[in-house]
Formats: sequence, structure tokens, C-alpha cells
Amino acid sequence: MADLDAFRSETRAWLDGNCPPEMREPVRSEADICWGGRNWTFQSEAQRIWLERMAERGWTVPHWPRDYGGGGLSPIEAKILKEELARICARQPLTSFGISMLGPALLQFGSEEQKRRFLPEIARGEIRWCQGYSEPGAGSDLAGLSTRCADKGDHWLVNGQKVWTSYADKADWIFCLVRTSTESKHKGISFLLFDMATPGVSTKPILLISGSSPFCETFFDDVKVPKDQVVGEVNRGWDVAKYLLGHEREMIAGMGLGGMGGLGSGSLGTALKPDNPLVRADIAEFDVDALAFAAMSERFFEMFKAGEAHPASPSMMKYAGTELNKRRHELIMAAGGSDALEWDGERSKNGKAARDWLRTKGNSIEGGTSEIQLGIVAKHILGLPGA
Repeated sequence: MADLDAFRSETRAWLDGNCPPEMREPVRSEADICWGGRNWTFQSEAQRIWLERMAERGWTVPHWPRDYGGGGLSPIEAKILKEELARICARQPLTSFGISMLGPALLQFGSEEQKRRFLPEIARGEIRWCQGYSEPGAGSDLAGLSTRCADKGDHWLVNGQKVWTSYADKADWIFCLVRTSTESKHKGISFLLFDMATPGVSTKPILLISGSSPFCETFFDDVKVPKDQVVGEVNRGWDVAKYLLGHEREMIAGMGLGGMGGLGSGSLGTALKPDNPLVRADIAEFDVDALAFAAMSERFFEMFKAGEAHPASPSMMKYAGTELNKRRHELIMAAGGSDALEWDGERSKNGKAARDWLRTKGNSIEGGTSEIQLGIVAKHILGLPGA
């Protein structure tokens, strides 16, 4: 305990002295979220300094091994760091699909060469990734994907299409599921990494009802990929895909706690202060549920890291977090009244409340639809017959 108290004191002192004041202010828009990558332009000098200082200590990924750019912290030390960051309302220095999804998969399935090549770049925010999973004919039935990957001896040749590829137009690299064999639906899939600047890769944005979108269609036309960029075994990429999906659902579940620049797990009532007593009652009920979800999340994450969580737990967390986030933004709209419906203009930050509310509707689709998650919970956790 004395060592942990010393770690907390040292961490608090370092954060107080190194987190720029601007990085302790609430996130105002997506521009305030640092994604990193080779084409990233920092929105401010403070954003650049905060990322560099945290990356230097390995605290963008505090739980990763030091050899791969992480902080090498124990689970309890990482929890203390998280608490101290929350204490000063510090922004995340880096948001990255490399951190939340690909990194854990590489740590579990990647070769030593792949870990040393990609993980430090992810930790420093030098490479930005997108996810090539869903296809026009393979959404909920992801294993039905048809993007072809042919073995050409000294390289792979990829042809096909992905859809709903978040930030594909801004990403440097993609982690992609491809079909390397047609002999088996699940055992003919491989997990491939390649540069988005490779000849034959193209993207097309998809607009949502919110008026903007991170989503893209992504096309592969005779894309040549080096043979050593398969993660895990050829034709066994489904194992990697399932493992990564657990972490993706964990990330989406975090939306329930206000992740990705949301209001956080603090009181919604304190943030909104509506006059309508009925709305205040709904917000109070939400705050209680949010606290319960936060406690459940902390317990789940501890069990998950210890390898003790039920394999279907990420589906339960993803569904619960999705519904909580949708409720959060519905209450923000209700508390805002007619003003919250404003779509353009400086006063409403170009309709941020309305656009964010509409965006949450996608939470119940991305990372596996709510119907699929409920089916998994019913079958594997509740053991319901015929589920």
C-alpha cells in the first residue's frame, strides 16, 4: 500500500506539472479529439505537448509492456492513473483504434516482429488504423465475407469491398478480414494488415442523417500486400477477429460512460439543470443507472483482464452501454427543449446536440447489432432454450 500511495503521489504531481490547462477543459467538438497518424494536424500546441509527454512515459497505453511502447503498469497502477486523470478532468491524449482494438489483438496473436514494428508507433500516435470487417453482403453474418485474398507466391493480392469503414479516408493502415480459402466459412478467413496508400485502395464517404459521418465504403482492386502482414495463422483469422470484436464491444460499451468526448460518468443533472421536474426525475433515474453501469464496467474490466470474464460478457456490456448512451442524448435533447433542435449556427455549435443524438442511433448497429448481442446473451449467459 505504501508503494501504491507513493505512485499516486508521484503520478498526481507529474500530471499537475505536465498536463496543459487547455487539455483539462471539456471536449468541445471532434476536432478536440487527438487521433494521431502520419497526416494528423494538431489542433493546438497544447494538444501536441500533451500527446508527446504522455507517450514518452508510455501512458497512452499504460498497461502495455514497456518493450512495445507502453507504461508497463500493473492493473492497480493503471487504475490509479485513470483516477488521477479524471481528478483533473484531463482529456485523453490519444484516441485510436490501434489502442482500443488492434493493439490487444497484436499482443495476443501477433509475431514478435509485428509487435515491435506496429505497437510502438500506435502508442506514440504515429499511425492511424481503420477496421475492414463489414461488407455489403456480410454485416451481422460477418463470416460470410467475400473479399478475396489470393496467394501469388511472393505477395497476397486483395480484391473486394468493405463498408461502414470508420475514418477509412483518414487512416494510414487497415486491419482487414479477407477470404483466403473457400473450403470452410470460418476457417477460410485471414487477418491482414496493409497500408491504405497501397495502389488499388480507394474510399468513398457515406453520409448519415446527422449530416456528417466517419463512415466510408472501401474498395480493393488488385492490392498487393507483403506475405508477412498476416496476423496469426493463415485461414485462422476468425480467431483473431472474435478476440478483437470483444475489445471493440468493450470500447463501444464505454460510450455508456460518455466516451469519445461525451459528458463522462459525472452527473447529467449537474451538467444540464433543467427546469421541467419530469425531465429532472428522468435525469435522476439516468444518473443512478449510469453509476450502476460504471460499477459494473469496473468489475467487468477487472475480470476481463484477469481472464475470468464470461466470453459473452462483452456483448452484454456493449448492449447496456449502447442503450445508456442513447438515453443520455435523448435526455440532453429533452432538457434543451426547442433550442436543442437547432441544426446550424454558432450558438448551438452547428447543432451539436441534435447531431450527436442522431449519431447515437448507430451505436445499436456498429460492432454487432443489438439484436445479435441480445441473442448471444440469451444463449450463452442465460442459457435460454431455442435462443
